[in-house]
Amino acid sequence: MRFDVVTLFPEMFAAVTDHGITRRARELGLWRLATWNPRDFTSDRHRTVDDRPFGGGPGMVLMAEPLAAAVGAAHDAQRAAGYTAGRVLALSAGGRKLTDARVRAWAQQGGATVLVCGRYEGIDQRFVEACVDEEVSIGDFVLSGGEIAAMAVIDSVVRHLPGALKIESASDESFATGLLDAPHFTRPETWRGCTVPAPLLSGHHAQIERWRREQALARTARERPEMIAAARAGGRLDGRDEEFLRGIAQGAGGTSPPAVLNPSSAAATTAAQAA
Repeated sequence: MRFDVVTLFPEMFAAVTDHGITRRARELGLWRLATWNPRDFTSDRHRTVDDRPFGGGPGMVLMAEPLAAAVGAAHDAQRAAGYTAGRVLALSAGGRKLTDARVRAWAQQGGATVLVCGRYEGIDQRFVEACVDEEVSIGDFVLSGGEIAAMAVIDSVVRHLPGALKIESASDESFATGLLDAPHFTRPETWRGCTVPAPLLSGHHAQIERWRREQALARTARERPEMIAAARAGGRLDGRDEEFLRGIAQGAGGTSPPAVLNPSSAAATTAAQAA
């Protein structure tokens, strides 16, 4: 898979090319990155890429032509490398929300993608309408530029490329099952008076898996109840799941108290020891 990023700050992308899982995946040849600076596609001595907005207002707006020329160069490079010219995604707070399902679909499709990172007050709308296939948002908040969002897209997609992670690592993560992930614990068994929940120390695999399932259900019901509704509508909850959720709703907590979701609290310690 290939990503071409249009950015005024190409050096920022060392964060994904030189570190962690994305670095290892790149070294394995699972993906590659090229960056394109709009300043390299200007004709004036100041390498101007922005100007004041028509109609007035604060800030500066990125000009259409340097961005369009950078996207054109990226597409040429993709074709030269044997790819079909890829979709163009502009990172924008007003774009369509990025989801795990979309990330997985892009990873499965592979191929090439162009990511356009905005800056300043925004991007000339004429460029967006002429050159961008879709605007993408990573959340309902504003960043100083699109680079961090672009890196989030790259990281989330790359980790789903075959060979980037152990198979079980990707399949057990939050959202992969339609639920948030269960809490995790490691050594020592007791830390500042808080003990690892007993089921995780039992060595009984079925008991451990059920504990994790119930903790995922409890966490999702508390933090993202709409995901529970979606899982129910999609037929991903069985009878035991529903019984556990009813117990939570009635205050019984089922067989696996959700208080261990906050293991640093005294209440969590009590629940963990009783689990």
